Amino acid sequence: MKKTIFLLLTSCLLASCAKEDVLDRTIFIPDESDPNLPAYTEWGYNSFGAKYERSYFLASNSIIPCKILYKDGKLQFSLIGNIDYEKITLSFIFPFPSISDYSGLIQLNDKEINLVDADCTVKISQNDGNDKILNVLNGKLHFKRTQLLNIDDIPNRVILSGTFELRFMQDDFPESISDGRFDLGINNNTFYAF
Repeated sequence: MKKTIFLLLTSCLLASCAKEDVLDRTIFIPDESDPNLPAYTEWGYNSFGAKYERSYFLASNSIIPCKILYKDGKLQFSLIGNIDYEKITLSFIFPFPSISDYSGLIQLNDKEINLVDADCTVKISQNDGNDKILNVLNGKLHFKRTQLLNIDDIPNRVILSGTFELRFMQDDFPESISDGRFDLGINNNTFYAF
């Protein structure tokens, strides 16, 4: 009897730890029209993807796919992944009302950011610390849906789902990022405010 109770308690403990671990994993569901990209979802799969010219910019299970920083009246939404096995960070920086924790991201619901606006900055950072601010010709970042996820009636994270695309000049040559989509769970581990 004691052994049965011990096994039951152990399995409950492991299940509660596993639930949090599953919510933080990147889950890749292939898109029907392009299986190299993740499908657009609104389930908090911690996934994103886009075409970068003829390559793919994708989330990885070995890298936290998104970090958000609020500082000096601006929100920095950074997607962190790989292009051809090289770690890349794509950051969108834009004005945003003051927030102090991740739950304030709910305000992004159905917001479209015009990336050509003077107040917006888009930059690409490579693993070697090389940051490039992009000369954006046109583009948009659309937060289609934001949801507050509660577990046992306690807020756990905000799910941000949306799309992005942009055309820009890099080294005096036009390039593009297209068919971008994201589905991310943001909590205190991935949101920072200063």
